[in-house]
Amino acid sequence: MAKKKYYVVWKGHRTGVFDSWDECREAVTGYEGARYQGFASKAEAEHALKNPAQAAKKKSDRVSGSQQIVWDSLSVDAACSGNPGVMEYRGVHTKTRKVIFHEKYPLGTNNIGEFLAIVHGISYLMKHRLKLPIYTDSMTALSWVKKKKVKTKLEENEKTATLFRIVRRAETWLKTHDYDIQLLKWDTKKWGEIPADFGRK
Repeated sequence: MAKKKYYVVWKGHRTGVFDSWDECREAVTGYEGARYQGFASKAEAEHALKNPAQAAKKKSDRVSGSQQIVWDSLSVDAACSGNPGVMEYRGVHTKTRKVIFHEKYPLGTNNIGEFLAIVHGISYLMKHRLKLPIYTDSMTALSWVKKKKVKTKLEENEKTATLFRIVRRAETWLKTHDYDIQLLKWDTKKWGEIPADFGRK
């Protein structure tokens, strides 16, 4: 199991020390110029909260917010030929754009693909013991991951049976695993399309 971390939020919807990534993410997601950082102990976090200038010098531990791209990260995205339609998702290294994983289903929606891409990414990073953040450009998928539940209007039938089986497996995985992977919102307006984008727009 990943080591416990504590998070300081200096600029966000709420500020202070948080003892889980979920609380920290909720405090900074969607906040322009959010500033936050992860620490190995509560004492370090509390000290950093009072001494932000000193904390900024610890580059190796810094967790970037929306104002700066963390290039050593995983970016995920999905694409759909029609919505619903043939759906695929993938994860790539943000800087090199090397494809890490790629899945395709005969019928699905873009939101489901975005959700599965995030969960696949979390699982992959944990399996390989990699401490990289994950970028997504989907607020809907982030919300579903946080709630550990997919809310879709896609009909479950013979054509979507395999997809729904995977969705339920992903939901169960989220409910039965603790993870310390940072999920970050890709700022498309500032940075352009996410590196995992399929280029079909």
